Amino acid sequence: MPHVSVTRDGRTALTAFDQFVVKLHSRCNLACDYCYVFELRDTGWRKRPRTMPAAVRERVVHRISEHVRRHGLRRIRVILHGGEPLLAGAAVIDEFAQSVRRATEESGARVELAVQTNGTLLTDAVLDVLLRHGICVGVSLDGDARAHDRHRGRRGTDGNAGRGSHAQVAAALARLDAPRHRRLFGGLLCTVDLANPPRETYDALVSHRPPAVDFLLPHGTWDAPPAGAGGTRAEYGDWLCQVFDRWDDTGRPVRVRLFESVIGMCRDHTGSSAETLGTLPAAIAVIETDGTLVWADSLNVVADGASHTGANIFSHSFDGMLALPGAPEHGIGSLCAACRSCALVDICGGGLRAHRYGRAQGFANPSVYCLDLTRLIQHIDRRTASVNHA
Repeated sequence: MPHVSVTRDGRTALTAFDQFVVKLHSRCNLACDYCYVFELRDTGWRKRPRTMPAAVRERVVHRISEHVRRHGLRRIRVILHGGEPLLAGAAVIDEFAQSVRRATEESGARVELAVQTNGTLLTDAVLDVLLRHGICVGVSLDGDARAHDRHRGRRGTDGNAGRGSHAQVAAALARLDAPRHRRLFGGLLCTVDLANPPRETYDALVSHRPPAVDFLLPHGTWDAPPAGAGGTRAEYGDWLCQVFDRWDDTGRPVRVRLFESVIGMCRDHTGSSAETLGTLPAAIAVIETDGTLVWADSLNVVADGASHTGANIFSHSFDGMLALPGAPEHGIGSLCAACRSCALVDICGGGLRAHRYGRAQGFANPSVYCLDLTRLIQHIDRRTASVNHA
């Protein structure tokens, strides 16, 4: 449960962070055409150092332990991210993981370390470093070779996508699934593409024996909606419903956070929120390679600099970041009138904040995926209700 305060009008504000996304490297060796870091509106990455300097890493560790002590946190999560974080190199990862674990545990909290990677650099040597520190590995994979390589090509000499990366990722997943490294396998992250058959995509993901699979809706706004979103048909909702049915029909062999969240919230409103659902804010602070503190990266789809706070790890503590004017508001009270009056608002929560932007009304809109989220929630509710009452 995030550390939050709730005002009388239903607006929710964070009072502490318990997840820290650390951008160890600002560039990537792939050229995914839907990437929210490099392919959307934000250009801040161009001015940042490729690898987070040692002085910045040291200050990040200090600020995290400071925050843990100030709020008496007992458990936090530190996610190594990018760009492609493994480009920082095994030595940087080794040093940072050791430092942040030691400082956090001395401050009285348990730290979970994770890395989100495209998988192409997951060699046995790198996996051994991750194993040494118990760093959980999440890998981005969009389905079978055809589905994955449609968007996730290796960066060519001209900076554009070249040959596909699926073969490399599949080989890395085989290494990750081996007995020595299996306990590090956190799961797969799949970006939904309507061109990919949903059931076949799900089956391709599950064939790698992940403990969990999650699905990410392509980022977009009402001003620049993803293909198939924001219209009169719930194409993404239909796609996800087919995946849900396949997952349910096969005995739910892996965890799917999105589906489990909907099931829990439909049943008794106690399920944990997924990134795109729920009224509680994600208690996440993001630190760029130069020490810049930013809000959720997904805001980069809104405008150049939309995620920026104007603060950095040297000038501001994480409490100072929370006190900055312009911090994103959450909760039912921060939603538009249409969302507040919707019967599904406690489950949907208006969707991801960035996806509400546009139509000359800022964030005062339903999600560009409103029809899709409605379709998915109602489908899961009907299907699970019929099973529960059978």
